[in-house]
Amino acid sequence: MDANQLLQEFESFKGQLKSYILRITTSVHDTEDILQETYIKAQEKLHTFKGESSLKTWVFAIGSNLAKDFLRAKKRWPENVTDICKDAALNNQEFFKESMGIRMTSPQGNFEIKEHVAFCFTCVSRSLPLEQQLVIFLKEVYHFQNKEIADIIDNTEAMVKYYLNEGRSKMVEVFDHRCSLINKKGVCHQCTELNGIYNPKQNAQEEIVKIKMAREAEKASKEELFKLRMKILEELDPFESGASELQLHHLEHNRGVMEKYLEKD
Repeated sequence: MDANQLLQEFESFKGQLKSYILRITTSVHDTEDILQETYIKAQEKLHTFKGESSLKTWVFAIGSNLAKDFLRAKKRWPENVTDICKDAALNNQEFFKESMGIRMTSPQGNFEIKEHVAFCFTCVSRSLPLEQQLVIFLKEVYHFQNKEIADIIDNTEAMVKYYLNEGRSKMVEVFDHRCSLINKKGVCHQCTELNGIYNPKQNAQEEIVKIKMAREAEKASKEELFKLRMKILEELDPFESGASELQLHHLEHNRGVMEKYLEKD
């Protein structure tokens, strides 16, 4: 393996690595920094790569370690993060002015309910213990095998299975109680509320039924609905979708709100 081969292979999975780092850090700026530092460290340590795992797994391990170092000094977010950030947004006219400007002028300023489903999961996942958050994304969204995940997080396959089961159970529970797309009595209706703001002429119910997770809500098990939610994340690139600029603007808003909120805690 030489530097040119590293560059070629890195480019082949760079998009996945970038979206993975964003989803665990929830910071656009820090994602760019960590991505760049990951490549630099991979170059510096290339002589230590023995081919015992794929290069992708090896590089994801470097990126994960950098992200973990970044996150260890930060408090985990509460499960009701979206409620807290919604209240803050309602009291911030400038935020909605900027958001509507993006919605009206940007080719990546669309609002789609499925995009918000992915956005919501990203935010709520930061309430999980860090290892559970990493393992869920690595397994459910990026489809690494348990052995590969064990290499990435430097732990055993047994612990990977434990983190995965605990993380899945917790996220299933959270969204079963919160998400109105899953549970008609769910307390969170932000998908349809925001759709009404950004797409006032659109029939929200017609858009909702396009989402398989919503169509299956009454007959699928909670675990199956979790898988469908993960499928939405898998299919969306948060930097390249038709809604990316709008959703990243929302993500930066939530990150700022939570930093202030947790300073007071």
